[in-house]
Amino acid sequence: MHIDILTLFPEMFPGVFQSSILNKAREKGKYSYNLVDFREYSDNKHAKVDDYPYGGGAGMVLQPQPVFDAVEAVTSTKATKPRIILMCPQGEPYNQQKAEELAKEEHLVIICGHYEGYDERIREHLVTDEISIGDYVLTGGELGAMVVVDSVVRLLPDVLGNEQSAPMDSFSTGLLEHPHYTRPADFRGMKVPEVLLSGDHAKIETWRTKQSLKRTYERRKDLFEGLSLSPQEQQLLNEIKKQ
Repeated sequence: MHIDILTLFPEMFPGVFQSSILNKAREKGKYSYNLVDFREYSDNKHAKVDDYPYGGGAGMVLQPQPVFDAVEAVTSTKATKPRIILMCPQGEPYNQQKAEELAKEEHLVIICGHYEGYDERIREHLVTDEISIGDYVLTGGELGAMVVVDSVVRLLPDVLGNEQSAPMDSFSTGLLEHPHYTRPADFRGMKVPEVLLSGDHAKIETWRTKQSLKRTYERRKDLFEGLSLSPQEQQLLNEIKKQ
């Protein structure tokens, strides 16, 4: 996978991209990234990328020309058609399913906005996806872009040390993940559930499934909407509701 990120503040990214899993994945050749300051594509002699909105109003709006030209520059030599993502609070709420969808792509282009917003022609004629990481407004799209890249790259083959880590994540199954425990088995009188020490893998799996259902029922009932449960999961959920 290759990821181009269009931003007015490329200096924000190295600390995140050169650390932890993202850096290891890059070093192993699992993905590459390119930070593009789209101010460099402005045809204005002062390198302006924004202007006052037609009709008046507060704030400045990103002009279409620098963004269009920057996207065309990073996509013109690519054989595959990229997904062009606009980071925007008005976009589709980001979730694990979207991350899994994007992880199948070969080329992503992420546009980070700033100021009051984007010229509408960028939305209408350039991008394929608009993504929001939450119902709040940030000063720019850079932090959102980092979230998207991190969530996507960790899903690429052989990026995580354990191949079972990603499929068992919260939301990947549609449910919140079950609780985890590690050594010691007794910490200050707080003990690990006996079933996890039993060595009975069938019972452990059932316990984990029930705990996942319980945690989702207690914290995120909305996740059950449209979710198809197996007969065993439904029976376990019924037991939880009775308790």
